[in-house]
Formats: sequence, C-alpha cells, structure tokens
Amino acid sequence: MTETPTTVDVQAPADAIDPTRAVLVLEDGTRYEGRAYGARGRTLGEAVFATGMTGYQETLTDPSYAGQIVLMTAPHIGNTGMNDEDMESARIWVAGFVVRDPSRVVSNFRSQRSLDDDLAAAGIVGISGIDTRAVTRHIRSLGAMRAGVFSGEEAHLSPGEQLDLVQSGEQMTGRNLSGAVSTGERYTLPATGERVGSVAVLDLGVKTSTLNYLAERGFDVHVLPQTVTADDVLALEPDALFFSNGPGDPSASERHVELLRSALRAGLPYFGICFGNQLLGRALGFDTYKLPFGHRGINQPVLDRATGRVEITAHNHGFAVAAPTDAISESSEGFGRVEVSHVDLNDDVVEGLNCLDIPAFSVQYHPESAAGPHDANYLFDRFRDMVIASRTTDDSQEAGK
Repeated sequence: MTETPTTVDVQAPADAIDPTRAVLVLEDGTRYEGRAYGARGRTLGEAVFATGMTGYQETLTDPSYAGQIVLMTAPHIGNTGMNDEDMESARIWVAGFVVRDPSRVVSNFRSQRSLDDDLAAAGIVGISGIDTRAVTRHIRSLGAMRAGVFSGEEAHLSPGEQLDLVQSGEQMTGRNLSGAVSTGERYTLPATGERVGSVAVLDLGVKTSTLNYLAERGFDVHVLPQTVTADDVLALEPDALFFSNGPGDPSASERHVELLRSALRAGLPYFGICFGNQLLGRALGFDTYKLPFGHRGINQPVLDRATGRVEITAHNHGFAVAAPTDAISESSEGFGRVEVSHVDLNDDVVEGLNCLDIPAFSVQYHPESAAGPHDANYLFDRFRDMVIASRTTDDSQEAGK
C-alpha cells in the first residue's frame, strides 16, 4: 500500500527579517516606509533636502554634508552612476541618503560603478521608494529636524524604539564638525596658472574643485588642518588666507574666528566660502543664526548688489550671517566698514560680505560649484586681483618709507 505524503503548512514567523524593508523616521514621529538602499543598518543625522536635478555625486562627496541625511527632491537618481573623476573628496560624507526612484541601470560612458554599489561599499544607509515631495513639504513647513533611516534588522525595531534613537541624536545647533572632515596633515598643490603667490587654505571641509580653481589662478595652495594656530599660518608667510566650506554651527568654531581676526589684523587678504563666510561675519562682530530648512541645491538665485546681476548658484548651508542688508555697517571688532554684497532672492538671506577698509570678502554660496552652475566662478579672479592689488599697495608703502 502506498502511503500518502503529509503536507505540512510551514509559515514564516511573524517577526522574520525582511532585508528590503526600510523606514525614515523624523524626530516629530512622522514615518515613511520604503525600500532599503545602499548599506543596511541604522543611521542618524539631520534631515535636509537638496534641490539639484544633477550632481548627486558631488553632493555625496561634499564634506559640508557631514552629519546630514540628504533627501534628493529630483525623483530619478543614479542613472549616470559614479566615477573617480567627479569626487569632491576622498569619500562619501552624507550620514544617509533618501531618494524616490533609484535608477535600475547605469547609462553613461564615464560611469565606473553604480551609485547603489558605492553607497553600500561606504556603509551609507539609505532608503528609496518613498514620496520625497511629501517629506520635502514636511521639512519646509516644520524645518530641518533630526531623523533616522532604519533598514534590515533595524527596520524591525518597534516605532517607539526607533523614535527614541532619533530623539537622542545630536542637534546640528552647537555642533562642531570641522575636526571630522579636515585634513590630518598639511599638503601643498603647486600653482598651475601663472604664479602670483601663495594662499593658506584652512580646511574646514574643503572640496577638490576649490583647490584646483585656486591653483589655476596662480596660487601655491597650502592646505592646513583645522587645528593650526594663527602663528602657524603667519609663519608660512602666505600672500593670502582662505577659509573653506564645511559642516556644523559657526558659533561652535570660535577658535577659527580668533585665528581669522589675527590674520586680518596682520593685513592678510582673505576670501571665504560658505562656512568661511559665516566665520568672517563672526570675526567682524556679526552674529549667525540657524535657517529653518536651509539652502541646498544648484538653482538658488542670488543678487550681486554691485552689478545688479542675478547669478544662479550652488548652496549647502543651514546657518547664515545676521548682518544689515539695507546699509553699510561698522565692524564692532575694529575692521572698518562692511557691506552685504550678495543677497538670496528667495528669502533675502545674506549671501556675501565685502569689507571696504581691509582686503577681505566672502560669499555664502559655492562659486567653485562642481557639476555647475558656473555663474560665480569669477570670484576666484576677484580674489587673485585683490591679492595682487594688496601686494602692490604694500610695496608702494614700503618704498615710500
């Protein structure tokens, strides 16, 4: 007699781990369910959105995004892959990455790897398949906030546990991140254009394109760790000083503010970008404040008040300088008259400072802007011309003694 086989109905346990599941949790308790993207695990940071349609590789590798979970408002990300040439630093810096529709294939002759592969290799936890428009509107309404991305086993923590982890994360206000992104050792890039002098660059999160543009303007570029002192900088006898972009709260970088004041009093010409603009503002005696949701993307309209020209610019900043935009003001630190040179046409935020009595200026946006736009690239020429003019003035004064 043939025995009838017994069919056993085996059900997966209710708590089985789904490796494709992911969730984005905001500190106000809002949750967005999606699919795991990049590495699996848990990441915490400040949730912000970037409005660029292109340039995701430059965004990911920009040290200014350290500590931030970046949400791309463009719906389709990853179609051009990743390559070694467009890296803005040696690694990916974002704390997490949020996209709606990751590209299923890579289609670009310059591509060497897929975005998903690079995110996984760098340990960057991401999420895809959520309504990024809804998240953007939420952040625009309530402001940038702490967040977490949970995938793999971490996605199966209870909602309460996930929210507790998010709410125990660090706030961006008061946070100093310069030490996490700065170079550990000094190095030099020789001038590639007709040499005009040397510039000391304080690396607070500098991008490769910035250094290349300075070298192309004829500067030997001495890149310095953020731990250097004013004496260290002056000992190099540079022709100028440059403070780079970088992450964190400028009010937590008072040591760099004092370094800058010492350099300005010594007569060094100065140019600052982004974080360097905020530190110049504080060195001149102005305050800084946190923006509700910041400016991030490559399509921000800025007015150059000297020329009346509107520039489409690249931004990544969550803090701004509180300087009067309606009149020339006097530096409370003794550096003379200061004017706001650029303003954002979306919200009148200060986007540039120009000192009228000392050789120093700065802009809040990124004129080097790898991936574009290049409307503000002329600022590197302005810096070169200022250094040459300052040297000529010094030589004339020396000859007249």
